Amino acid sequence: MTILPFIRHDGPDAVVAYRGSRPITVREFCADIASIARALPSRAHVVNLCADRYRFAAAFGAALSRGQISLMPPNKTPAMLGQIAARYPDVYCLTDADFESGDIPVMKYPETLPAAEASPEIPAFPAEQLAAFVFTSGSTGAPVPNAKPWGALVESALAAGSGLGVASLPGAVLVGTVPPQHMYGFESTVLLALQHGLALYAGQPFYPADIYACLETLPPPRMLVTTPIHLRALLADEAAPAAAEFVLCATAPLAPQLAVAAEARFGVPLYEIYGCSEAGQVAQRRTAASSEWRCFQGISLRQDDAGTWASGVQIPAEILLNDVIDLRASDRFLLHGRTADLVNIAGKRTSLAHLNYHLNSIAGVRDGVFVAPPDDQGAVTRLTAFVVAPGMKPREIIRELRRRIDAAFIPRPLHLVESLPRNSTGKLPQEAIEKLAAEFAER
Repeated sequence: MTILPFIRHDGPDAVVAYRGSRPITVREFCADIASIARALPSRAHVVNLCADRYRFAAAFGAALSRGQISLMPPNKTPAMLGQIAARYPDVYCLTDADFESGDIPVMKYPETLPAAEASPEIPAFPAEQLAAFVFTSGSTGAPVPNAKPWGALVESALAAGSGLGVASLPGAVLVGTVPPQHMYGFESTVLLALQHGLALYAGQPFYPADIYACLETLPPPRMLVTTPIHLRALLADEAAPAAAEFVLCATAPLAPQLAVAAEARFGVPLYEIYGCSEAGQVAQRRTAASSEWRCFQGISLRQDDAGTWASGVQIPAEILLNDVIDLRASDRFLLHGRTADLVNIAGKRTSLAHLNYHLNSIAGVRDGVFVAPPDDQGAVTRLTAFVVAPGMKPREIIRELRRRIDAAFIPRPLHLVESLPRNSTGKLPQEAIEKLAAEFAER
C-alpha cells in the first residue's frame, strides 16, 4: 500500500498559507486539520463550501483523516444541493458562511480552534483512498460526478508543478481568483501549493483593484491563478501595479492577443492549462508563443473513431475527451473546441469556440458568446450571439465579424447585453445560456 503525504514542505516552520498578510506554518496547519477532524460528524460524504481557501484546505485534510469523501458540485444553488442530498443521503455541508442548504445538515467551520499540545504529524493517506467526487460544470449538460482517488490527485499535482516549472519559484504564494471547489481552483491553488512547498492565499479577490492590492501586499514570488474573464478585466486597469512572477490561466479558451497583452503587462510568461473535471490537468502551453499543447508528464493521448482518449498514472481510468483535437503526437496536440460545439450550416462546418475567439478579438467587445439553437429536426439553421460591448452598435460588430468569419456563421440576431451569466470560474452553464436565449425570444 502506497501512503502519500498531504503536504510536502520543508519542516514544521515552513509557511503553508497566508490569511491576509499573516503567514501560517505547517505546524499550525496540521494542528488545525487534527482539531477539525475530531469535530466532524460521522458521515460518509461532505460538501466543503468554505470560501476561505485555507479553511477549505484544512477541512479537506480533516475529511480525508476521517475517511470522508468530499463532494464538489459546480454550484451551491438549492436545486443542486437537492440533487446532492437525494444521491448521497449521508451527506453534510461544512461552511464558513450562512447560506440556504435545504435538507442537508450544516456544520459551521469553527471560528477558533484549540491550540495543539504537541507538534502534530503531517497527515498521509493511502493512494487508493477515494478523496473526492468532482462534478462537471454543467456547461454542456447535467453535472456528472467523477471519482478522484488521493493518489491520482497527488500525481496530477506533482506532474503539473513539474511541467509548469514551479521549482524555480520556491515558496511562492498562490493567489487564485477561482474558488477551491472548482477542479481548476482545487488543483492549481490548493493541491499545487500543498504538494510543491508553496503557500496558498486564503482569500479569493474578485475585482481588479482587489487582485492588484492583494498581489502588491504579499511577499514575492507570487503566482496569479486566474481565468480569461478575470484577466481581461485586470488588463483594462492600466494604472495598477502588476506584481506577479508567474501567471496561470484556464477554464475557457484564451485568445493569443490577450496572452500577449498579459505577458507585456506583467513582464512574465503566461501559461494556460487544458483539462477537464473527468481527467483533471492534461496539458499546458505558453499561449503567446505557441498554439500547440504539451501533455503533462505521465499522460498519453490516443485516437480512434470515438475521439481522443487520455490515460496516465494521474487518470484512474482512460477518459474520452469531449473536445475536437488534432493529435500531433501522443503528448502534443492542437485544440479546436468542444465536440458539442461543432456546428454545420449550409454544408459548412466550424466550432463555437472558433467563432467566440473571433468575436472576442474585436476591439471594443468586452465579452461575447455564440449560441446555436437547434430547430425541431435538430439541424442548426442560424446562430445567435450575445455581446457585451458598451458604446458599440450591432451593425459595427457584424461588420467586423464579416471580415473574420464565413457569412454562413454571421449571427442572426446579435443581441447587446450588459453582462453574460458567467459563474465564478468564468464559464457559461448551458442552463444559463438557454434561459438568456428564452428571455430574448419572449420579447
